[in-house]
Amino acid sequence: MDGTGHATHDADGGRSPGRGPLRSRSRAVWSVVAVGGLTLATASPTWVSTTVATALQPTVDIAVTGTTAAPAVGAAALVIAAAGVALAIAGRVARWVALVVVALAGALAAASAAAVLLDPLPAATTGASATAGVTDLTSPVSVAVWPWLTVVLGAAAVLVAALAAAGAPAWGATSGRHERADAAAGAGAPDPRADGAPAGGAAAGNHQDAPDEPGRHDPHDAWDALSRGTDPSADR
Repeated sequence: MDGTGHATHDADGGRSPGRGPLRSRSRAVWSVVAVGGLTLATASPTWVSTTVATALQPTVDIAVTGTTAAPAVGAAALVIAAAGVALAIAGRVARWVALVVVALAGALAAASAAAVLLDPLPAATTGASATAGVTDLTSPVSVAVWPWLTVVLGAAAVLVAALAAAGAPAWGATSGRHERADAAAGAGAPDPRADGAPAGGAAAGNHQDAPDEPGRHDPHDAWDALSRGTDPSADR
């Protein structure tokens, strides 16, 4: 309501203005997709490294990637990116579902990476068994910086989902925007009867009632003449 006591309306048809930096749908979509892509990128490098000894080699280097140490991180990153793409065309209800999925997937990625940081020994043992066939480690387990970045990006996914939820009331429906444009185009189209021109049906009726022009034959008369065995062009 303004200072004169009259109610004011938003330019988008009375929708809530939304809050935060993600009041634009496109900005929210790109933010979610970027977080999902970066999370997937942090899962590809080596997270855990150690060494083992075998009967043939006294030292075998073991390198465990993030997708092996925490398989849920790669899956969660793909879910975040897919939810961001779906957010671009989601309706009023589907947008909230997509944002909840983004938040849950981000929390899953952060929790999976944090579990590796708290106890990297199971991931190192699994990698040693898959690489060398032994589980007795001969050196301490070292953890790279990548799982730390994954935790940060998982938390960022939750934050982006919250900011997008705060700005979502200002987005509006994608299909409704096109429907309003079509309606406006239809309203602006000139009426063919506005200048006094007869309608199509009336014009057709007047044409049927008008007398035949000289030298012009009605197709029905020609068909009747053929049925009687006469040449319809004889009387032209």
